[in-house]
Amino acid sequence: MLPAPRLFALCLLSASGVFFTPTLGAAEDPAPLPEAAPEGSYAIESLRVFVETLDRIRSHYVEPIDDETLLEDAIEGMVQRLDPHSSYLTGDAYAALQEATEGVFGGIGVEILEEEGRLKVVAPIDGTPAAKAGLRPGDWIEAVDGKRTAMVGTEAALGALRGEIGEPVTLTLRRPAEEESFTVTLIRALIDIPSVSHRWLVPGLAYLRVTQFQTHTGEDFRAAIEALKGEQSLAGLVLDLRNNPGGVLSSGVAVADAFLDGGLIVETRGRGAGAL
Repeated sequence: MLPAPRLFALCLLSASGVFFTPTLGAAEDPAPLPEAAPEGSYAIESLRVFVETLDRIRSHYVEPIDDETLLEDAIEGMVQRLDPHSSYLTGDAYAALQEATEGVFGGIGVEILEEEGRLKVVAPIDGTPAAKAGLRPGDWIEAVDGKRTAMVGTEAALGALRGEIGEPVTLTLRRPAEEESFTVTLIRALIDIPSVSHRWLVPGLAYLRVTQFQTHTGEDFRAAIEALKGEQSLAGLVLDLRNNPGGVLSSGVAVADAFLDGGLIVETRGRGAGAL
């Protein structure tokens, strides 16, 4: 339990539901549904409409689209409609998420949010190429290496931001306060930034910044506290969460736990047997 700080910062934690399934293979033509759905069976009738829509897109859309793309887009849309915090991830997207939460990867060092089918900068990570190039929260990424993000899709655009260390990547950005878009070229670097940093403001009063909640943020946070207490008496603490895009829920809980001596911090509930 930490001593009561002179300055207090509120920490708002949010969890994003993550659903992971392996990438779907190309689907065969679905088996036909019964001619007539039982009375009151809305699910079967809805599936009939879904299959008919899928078949019409296959046959009549202006450009051919493979079944894998159609089915994955349908699943993604279904999950996104549940609530703002739920999302569907393919195997590649889930692997990228795990890589990001570990805090070590090759890229430009920026947190991205998909909003209305576009990529929006949440925050550049301190000390990375994105931060040095002046990317700001709220910037829209319109294209990566000349390819419009709306055309290639979110997953492909995010993948294009990463690559070999030392290789360039060019972004086309639009800033809300400016009418014209502009381009900036960044050199990819090893993104290995500790999520926790600290320093003394004045004797007894420390500054501690959490840039994002990575897998080991809770452990690093407690280690920083112990390091500060080992140097001098810790009477107060300023906790800086500005531009923190969130991350691993358990790490956010661990940080909150450092300030609490009891009680429930957060819980998740489900409908399955024994779920809580």
